[in-house]
Amino acid sequence: MHTLILSISFSVAVSIFLKLARSGGIRVDQAIAVNYATAVALSLWLLRPPLDTLFQQPPAVWLILSLLGVLLPSVFLVMAAAVRRAGIVRSDTAQRLSLILPILAAFLVFHEALSGRKAIGIALALCALVCLLTRPRAASAAPAPVSAASDDGAQGTASRGWLVLLGVWAGYGCIDILFKQMARIGAGFTGSLLLSFALAGLLMGLWLLLRGTRWHARSLMSGILLGGLNFGNIYFYIRAHQSYPDNPTLVFAAMNIGVISIGTLVGAGLFRERLSALNMLGIGLALGAIVLLFPR
Repeated sequence: MHTLILSISFSVAVSIFLKLARSGGIRVDQAIAVNYATAVALSLWLLRPPLDTLFQQPPAVWLILSLLGVLLPSVFLVMAAAVRRAGIVRSDTAQRLSLILPILAAFLVFHEALSGRKAIGIALALCALVCLLTRPRAASAAPAPVSAASDDGAQGTASRGWLVLLGVWAGYGCIDILFKQMARIGAGFTGSLLLSFALAGLLMGLWLLLRGTRWHARSLMSGILLGGLNFGNIYFYIRAHQSYPDNPTLVFAAMNIGVISIGTLVGAGLFRERLSALNMLGIGLALGAIVLLFPR
């Protein structure tokens, strides 16, 4: 059970890092680039993938790895924006609700049977997304007049809030589908995970170089911390599955419910995030959806 607790803690810690990064003067894109270099080093040290056959992957696997190389850093940037604009609670919940996409892929692509329990879970998940994506409006009896420009700016910010949360939901869902497809065609998980980190780090580094980035020492050093947290989440998640090889449902459900529950406590307690009744309803529906979407 300690592996699950550690994985949940690392996942929430990543969100806290992203929440604090801006106020700490950390440039998230540079931290993310170093994060993948750190993850590669930790993968080599702790997972010990078979290096002699590392590059002997089928063409389909290389296609998946290429997509992951683009999506992993991109979604990380979107997640950072979501944590800043929408808070830890809604960002983490949107990430966990992304499980609906691989579940739909299981029905539409992998031809898994749809039970009534899963159908109810999918409906609850969609309702939860609507509740979570609805921002509370500040009520005022006599609102101060605003200019057309400021009104347009406020509407633009709200629109971007919706977009980044939807980006988190869709991005993490697609990544999960790609990992499931990789496992389905028989790719070694440790080797493919190492290659995914390496490709993501390479593409992120090239993107920063092409932009003429001026390197920031604090951001680069903080990337080591971020990489440790990010890898710790994945590493202990794998260890949890190894600890419960005959009960993956326990790992899936406990991980998702644990992250949402602890994220709620951290967001409300540490950062004083204000949630509307509709947002709280969305969190409750999300927990119910996650329970229903996993088989007994």
